[in-house]
Order: sequence, then structure tokens, then C-alpha cells
Amino acid sequence: MKKTFGLASAFILAAGLTAGCSSNGTSGEQKENKDTLDVYTTIYPLEDFTKKIGGDYVNVKSVYPPNVEAHTYEPSSKTMAEISDSDAFIYSGVGVEGFADKAVSTLKNSDVKIVKAGEGIDLLSREEEHGEHDEHAHEEEHEHGEAEGHDHHHDHGDHDPHVWLDPVLAEKMAENIKDQLVKLEPEHEKTFTENYESLKKDLEQLNKDFKQTVDKADKKEILVSHAAYGYWEKRYGIKQMSVLGLSPTEEPSQKQLENIVKTAKKHDIKYVIFESNVSSKISEIIKKEIGAESLTMKNLESVSKEDIENGKDYTTIMKENLAVLKKALSNK
Repeated sequence: MKKTFGLASAFILAAGLTAGCSSNGTSGEQKENKDTLDVYTTIYPLEDFTKKIGGDYVNVKSVYPPNVEAHTYEPSSKTMAEISDSDAFIYSGVGVEGFADKAVSTLKNSDVKIVKAGEGIDLLSREEEHGEHDEHAHEEEHEHGEAEGHDHHHDHGDHDPHVWLDPVLAEKMAENIKDQLVKLEPEHEKTFTENYESLKKDLEQLNKDFKQTVDKADKKEILVSHAAYGYWEKRYGIKQMSVLGLSPTEEPSQKQLENIVKTAKKHDIKYVIFESNVSSKISEIIKKEIGAESLTMKNLESVSKEDIENGKDYTTIMKENLAVLKKALSNK
């Protein structure tokens, strides 16, 4: 695993670099004379959307290395320094990037355009995510108290950050990115807009495909290792039962574990859906307990080197996720 430095040193270095650039006046001149925009992004969909919309006029680099878990990753001091010398930093702004708030606070002192791709999106609250497993777990917390196990609901804030897995909300993120690129390079507005419209069509088709698949499914219940699919519940009507919480660090209590097993057996769950960048021994235990098979989905916080080498993008990976979902919702 690549070693990362503490955020404090990263922020100090970034701030120092920014101060140096401001004092000699060269940073702004270099940015104005460049043919392309240098943009840093966080989660993979933002990288993919920015590349597609920006085309040849934008040089995009992700803060995250391949297959990283976005909730806990911290960038190195070198990366922070590079971001501070770029044209724009695009992050979700919905709470998935653990380092982002402090980073944004520091970057405000530089010439970097800070873009919150999730601006204007209404986030799901924990109360709105009303899977059967979560309802029982909530009752048990009141009955037995939090002393009996981990607090499954309060490690990750009050809202679900996984908005990019909903193609409709992903479209809004893409629109926000397009609007900001236009502001940075208004002379390329026509290209950015055309590229966005092409991406929008792909996302609209993806939304239709998800809706049709769920509508035709044998069942609506899925058992997932990580509670990343609440927006699919709201958009398409599936019922998500999860072992871990909104953050993979949120582990269930013993009572909650017992309830998960009971509910999974009630709905004749045949598969446990794991994620390529999140491992969970507890989920493995539950899989064995209910006699289920494993399926793997990609939450798209980051992508693997293999996916990158094979030329996969947001749309193709989401189609793969849809195929996994179709199997998980079948009685076969």
C-alpha cells in the first residue's frame, strides 16, 4: 500500500507553495498561457465525466490511486502541492471524501477553482433509507442500548453520499462540471456543451435500463456488504439490506448481525454482494451462515488498474453492476 503523509503537513506544504506562487506572480501567468486546463478530481465518476466533457481542452488527474477506498484515503503532501498549482479541484462535496473539507479550506488561499460537483443534489437522510434490516436494527438500539455493539448509524454523518450511483443524480454532477468548465474556458463552451449532451444521453439510457431491470425482477431485496445503494432504493424500488453502514468502517452489533441473518433467510437471499475495493470478514461470515454465493459490484469510488487498462468507463462499469443486480434479484 502506498504510504501517505499526514494532512497537516500536506496543508502546510500546499499553503507554502501557494504563498510562494502568489508573491512572484508567475503562477497566474502560466495558467493563462496554457492550452489546456489542469484539473484534479476525487472519486472516479468525476474524473470520467470531466475527461469526457473537457475533451482535448482539459488534462484530468485523480487524487485517488486505483482501487482505493475513498472514505478513509488521505492524499500525500506532494499531491496537495500539485493540486494547489492546478486550475481546478473537483470533488463531490457530499461527504464521501474524508480529507476534502480541510483540503478545500486550504486551497481557498490559492488560485485553484474549487468545484463541488454535488451542488444542488438533495441527499438521502438515514431516516429515508428504510430497509427492513435497518428498521429492526434501529428498534434494537433503543431496546438494548448502544453498549451491546457498534453504533451502526452515526459514524458517517446523517446523509448518504453515494449519489453518483444514481444515473439521474450523476447527470446533475456532470452538468455542474460542464458549467464550471465553461466558466473557466468560455471560448470552448460549444465543445463542452456538446460533450455533456452526449454523456447525458448515455446516463439517460442507463437510468432506463436500471428501471426496466428492476421492474422485471423476481424480487426487490438485495443483501450487500456496504450500504452504498440507498439511491437505487429511492429511484427503482429495491430493498437494500446491508452488513456494514454507509461507511465500511461502520460495523453491526451482535443483535444486528442476528437480524441480518434472519431477514436474509426470510427473503430467500441467494447472494451477498461484495465490492471490489472493500473487504469485510463479517460479510463473509454471514454469507456462510445463510448459504449464499458471492457477487461483486463496483461502487466507483475508484477503479482498478485492470479496468483502466481495458478502457472501461463509468457507463460500462455501471452496466456491469446492472448485470450483477439482475442476478441478485433473480430466484435462480
